[in-house]
Amino acid sequence: MDWELIRQQIEGVLGIAVSVEKRSSEDWSKLVKEQGAPAAGLASSGIAAGEFVYVPVQKEGQDMLLLKFPAAGITERERQLIALMLDSRKSQEKKSMAPSGEEERKAALIREWFKGQQELGYVQAELPDTLVSQLSLYSTKIPLLVYVDQTTSRRVHYTDLKKLLESFFDASITLIPLTDKEWLVLGPEKILAMDLGDERADSSEETLEDRLATLGYGLHEMLENEWVGECHLAVHYPMLPAKSLYSAILQLRETIMLGRTYHIGSNMHLPWELQLEKLVHLIPDGEKANFLERVLKRLDLAFDSETMTTLEHFFQLDCNVSETAKKLYIHRNTLLYRLDKFKQETGLDVRTFNHAVLVKIAMLLYKVTKRK
Repeated sequence: MDWELIRQQIEGVLGIAVSVEKRSSEDWSKLVKEQGAPAAGLASSGIAAGEFVYVPVQKEGQDMLLLKFPAAGITERERQLIALMLDSRKSQEKKSMAPSGEEERKAALIREWFKGQQELGYVQAELPDTLVSQLSLYSTKIPLLVYVDQTTSRRVHYTDLKKLLESFFDASITLIPLTDKEWLVLGPEKILAMDLGDERADSSEETLEDRLATLGYGLHEMLENEWVGECHLAVHYPMLPAKSLYSAILQLRETIMLGRTYHIGSNMHLPWELQLEKLVHLIPDGEKANFLERVLKRLDLAFDSETMTTLEHFFQLDCNVSETAKKLYIHRNTLLYRLDKFKQETGLDVRTFNHAVLVKIAMLLYKVTKRK
């Protein structure tokens, strides 16, 4: 469920700051007992602790997701109404996710198995033989994950989407709704050879990554035009579901997370193009800030929107000055002037390899630290 959207709606209605917070289930149980509200019914309408009120939303693994309100800005009756609204939303979600046919019922079994492994904290798990046989997942599959970032006014039915996908691929596919926002698509290997009208001088020189990217971009374009509008899509290498389905889903989710974090505006996410972003994301926040301070002393001056756009295109085109100038529709001398200006402000010349690497990393870090 889109709790961020719900948070924004509640914030707009009440006119107060509302935030989403996570606490361990153990800490939440302790807080409930400390406030003298051991009954689940009392805890569901919120617990007042200090200057804030915490209303439970749902359990996520070993954590409890909470809505946090300033105590002075919300009444007891408003807390009860919010709790009723949340219960109603969760009931609606359960109904919408309930399988309506045999194929959807089988897909729902995999969804529940996956959620169970997540709650146990596993990072690797093999699909049980019973699930493999029910969905005939013995052969190599191409996994793609579709993530819908907005709440649509109409519910997309499982059978309609499956029919649309099979028409697009001209092949039988397995469709698994992981959440109300996430749809896992498992296609046979032969979809890599499908004709998407992409003209190339010599398709025999295509790599596996090229074919996966072509497939992903083609599917993404179709989904945006024919189904939900704006959505995010990630594609994974071919794999055997019995052995690798669980880890593939986790990697697809990570790919979409990295793409949305470091490349705002891009909706198609490829794991082999996000290797540096994955490495950078593991750096602790404090180290990220320290690195930026060491490398770039005047961040806001150095990274204005024009400079960021110029550098992004420069790096995408392998630091080729002439090609970058063409891409930006500017004179070559104008581009050189911008690069020289950046060098004067930072002491870093992106036309040299070592400095280009430093600036590329700094740009990735700057995007997330500035947003925070």
